Amino acid sequence: MASPEMMRQPEQRDWVAMERKYYQHTFTRNLVMERGEGVRIWDANGKVYLDLVAGIATNVLGHAHPNVVRAIQQQATKLIHTSNLYINERQVELAELLYNVSGEMKSFFSNSGAEANEGAIKLARKYGRVHRNGAYGIISMERSFHGRTLATTAATGQKKYQDTWLPLPDGFSQVPFNDLDAVKAATTDNTIAILVEAVQGEGGIHPASQEYMRGLRAWCDEQNLVLICDEVQAGNGRTGKYFSWQHYGVQPDITTTAKGLAGGVPIGAMLAAPRADIFEPGDHGTTFGGNAIACAAGVATIRTILEEHLLEHATQMGEYLGGKIDGLAKKYDIITATRGIGLMRAFDLAEPRAQEIMEHASERGLLITNAGLGTIRMIPPLILQRADVDEAIEKLDASLAAL
Repeated sequence: MASPEMMRQPEQRDWVAMERKYYQHTFTRNLVMERGEGVRIWDANGKVYLDLVAGIATNVLGHAHPNVVRAIQQQATKLIHTSNLYINERQVELAELLYNVSGEMKSFFSNSGAEANEGAIKLARKYGRVHRNGAYGIISMERSFHGRTLATTAATGQKKYQDTWLPLPDGFSQVPFNDLDAVKAATTDNTIAILVEAVQGEGGIHPASQEYMRGLRAWCDEQNLVLICDEVQAGNGRTGKYFSWQHYGVQPDITTTAKGLAGGVPIGAMLAAPRADIFEPGDHGTTFGGNAIACAAGVATIRTILEEHLLEHATQMGEYLGGKIDGLAKKYDIITATRGIGLMRAFDLAEPRAQEIMEHASERGLLITNAGLGTIRMIPPLILQRADVDEAIEKLDASLAAL
């Protein structure tokens, strides 16, 4: 006969109320997610959603990809953490893979994209001290997003992220995106680096022009500046190349990535080309960055992207998704513009109703996100299939019709 303990039902907990009570009010959220598989995720009530947010461009292989799960499980039984006082094998393996896909850039691992960009800022400023008379100024772009630390907030070109935290650290200025003349005009003797997203993600999926990216590379060469490409969102195969700057035929001096690098496990990476590879022991450090679990997941993620040809697949599915969104734009006047590259897609709205559209979509079992009040953004897993796109567009169509 079963004991009372065995017969007791699992405790029902009000997770939303508990979140309000125990967690700082930095987010406004109501969905409680319980499990995921592939391109789908289930909430605590058992409702299933087609997930075109992917942990904000992070779950590049979808939820619970068997290669990533296996790598984490195997590593967890062997070695979880050592700090960076010692070499761990998975860290070196991941650095080797990134060296190969980046064109021989060396890695430094952290825990997030903001940390990776902090490392890039520090490395650029050391370059300025060594090679440009102590120059430390960094030019970034309007509408950009580089993180939420104080320095990366100062580098971010969106006032809504900056105003609360004034005064911000000195040495950062922003100019219009895709405007090479503006970069040149802003460059002074105190400038050391240009920080750019080749495809702006949080700003609304805005790709740079070929002339702009090539012009930035030439300007940095001419002025002895460091070109930093932020690939936190656009990297790891999302645009159909491993890094989005590879569409432009340029090589940055420093590039950063995070989000999709380990398929959902927190990790960041700052990569330096030979010209900028000037850190010395003691210049920079981290306790958790590049730990064995995260790096094992990263190794599994990159190998899966390459071995399963997901770069090519992202290009094909991105074109298919983009075409379907264009079809909706012809049907609904509220859509004023569409754009994207690979599996980074967005459309602008004539009215600030992005949140309303997201809510209608969620009711129908589709997760999408926004980039401000007037832009809808979709950043799905690289494993997305045509049938998934068709389902997503059907639900999005119904959501737009419900406005």
